[in-house]
Amino acid sequence: MTVYQINGPVVIATGATDTFLNEMVKVGNKKLTGEVIAINGDMATIQVYEETSMLKPGEVILPSGKMLSAVLGPGMIGNIYDGIQRPLKELYSMSGDFIGRGLDAWPIDIQRIWDVQIFKDIGDKVSEGEIYAALKESPSIEHRLLVPQGVNGIVKSVEKSSRHKVTDTLMTVETDETTVELKMYQEHPVRIPRKLKEQYSTNTPLITGQRAIDIFFPISKGGTAAIPGGFGTGKTMTQHQLAKWADADVIVYIGCGERGNEMTEVLNDFPELKDPKTNNSLMDRTVLIANTSNMPVSAREASIYTGITIAEYYRDMGYDVAVMADSTSRWAEALRELSGRLEEMPAEEGYPSYLSSRIAQFYERAGIGETFSGKEGSITIIGAVSPAGGDFSEPVTQNTKRYVKTFWGLDRNLAYSRHYPSINWLTSYSEYLNELDLWFDKNVDIRWSEYRKKAMSLLSEDDRLGRIIRIVGESVLADEQKIIVQVSSFLKVGILQQNAFSAGDSFCSLKKQFRLLKTTIDFYNRSIVFIKNGVAISAVLVADIISKVRRMKEDLNSDDEFDGLDKLIDEHFSKIEKTYNLIPQSGVKK
Repeated sequence: MTVYQINGPVVIATGATDTFLNEMVKVGNKKLTGEVIAINGDMATIQVYEETSMLKPGEVILPSGKMLSAVLGPGMIGNIYDGIQRPLKELYSMSGDFIGRGLDAWPIDIQRIWDVQIFKDIGDKVSEGEIYAALKESPSIEHRLLVPQGVNGIVKSVEKSSRHKVTDTLMTVETDETTVELKMYQEHPVRIPRKLKEQYSTNTPLITGQRAIDIFFPISKGGTAAIPGGFGTGKTMTQHQLAKWADADVIVYIGCGERGNEMTEVLNDFPELKDPKTNNSLMDRTVLIANTSNMPVSAREASIYTGITIAEYYRDMGYDVAVMADSTSRWAEALRELSGRLEEMPAEEGYPSYLSSRIAQFYERAGIGETFSGKEGSITIIGAVSPAGGDFSEPVTQNTKRYVKTFWGLDRNLAYSRHYPSINWLTSYSEYLNELDLWFDKNVDIRWSEYRKKAMSLLSEDDRLGRIIRIVGESVLADEQKIIVQVSSFLKVGILQQNAFSAGDSFCSLKKQFRLLKTTIDFYNRSIVFIKNGVAISAVLVADIISKVRRMKEDLNSDDEFDGLDKLIDEHFSKIEKTYNLIPQSGVKK
């Protein structure tokens, strides 16, 4: 093939008689990496993943004979890749601060020697997806070597040595058709999902330690979530918190088209963060993909698929994987630019008509199920969305809402008032609540769902009362309504608001979350009984009690400390009963 026409990252080639769709090619004298995305007769359309300046018609295009694929093997954990899985550390050593064109490098270190334990012997039967060996990839992750998909047969030879490079043959398997050499790595086309033996629904939550999420809008393992929000509302900070604290074994963080300074923060912070589960570096269970807004737009489009393929590989080992995509809006903008270059008919706001199906294909690769190794693995996808001006009616946000079951809508007013995470409790939702309520009731406290529903009803009523207050002031409210406003402020400040920079508040255990919720709702339930029986609200809302309830997330940690506050509240209400001559615990006058 030769170059016929160039339009930015889109190249038209002639002489495409032997190529196939999605084939990887090397374009021009610089050998730029590209992918065939359309074929019409002997003409092929290629999207190039690198800068095409100085490329000229007539330059030769070399086929590779394979699709855009990810190299999957030990050494990915702790690594930092660009959108097409080129290791940035290697590229830096080759070309310095700016990535040179036409550079290529192995995604994993082929010189490193690993200590491998092989579980199979000559004559054993093996099948696709089965674990045949293992090694320690990092202090936090055991890398389980899998029989490649489609390989089923009898082991013919096994390497006796335990120390190997990733390119060494560990085992040979005789199938019905041929003999296959099993190495420590395998390749898989990124646009083709890896298979599960059986996929099923789950009622197990992904514990995040973030109260606004775990209590009000939880996500299940294997679920999907979107974090839409305008500039400065805390999308990246929320994803950082989830990456650090979420109950996942492996984190795949995809920086897709975000500004370089945001990815710099990730690259600087993540190696310094401690994994709370192991006390090792967070990078010991993290894979980073950095494809910033100043990098080639077509590689931005590919980075999403590269990341999810790596996640599927670790899922197949039996791990729970969390994928953070920041941001899918930049990925959609890459689709829009490429579609324009291809002169396709635009749909709403210039996005291609297939935007919805592409978003669906990405989120559908989440899930939980039994792997071919017999283990349970899951992929949870959490995608940030960056709507222009915070307009949630734009196409990317609306199409994303069609395919995710959890929606954490970030609110600009909350963010600008320093309320983080700025998840709006009125516009956000979780479709996993019915299933997960059963888990929380069983594993945390049987009253979990009851208290959560009561808290949501108070917040909803508080919003209605807030509109009245803004017009005529709080003084017109009845005491029963004033207590709702006051307790709702406890919920907002004491539960929904959380300090990511506080060692004591960055993560909140489920046990503490329930105690915070229980204390707040119990205080309301007891207060409303007294107020309905004529007790003055000033007697119920004394300054000392209000201060202690409002500050309990910072001041209280153990059961004994919460029991002490409960005792103090009991004494407070007992005094009211005596003062107003009420029957204890009933609030009814004698």
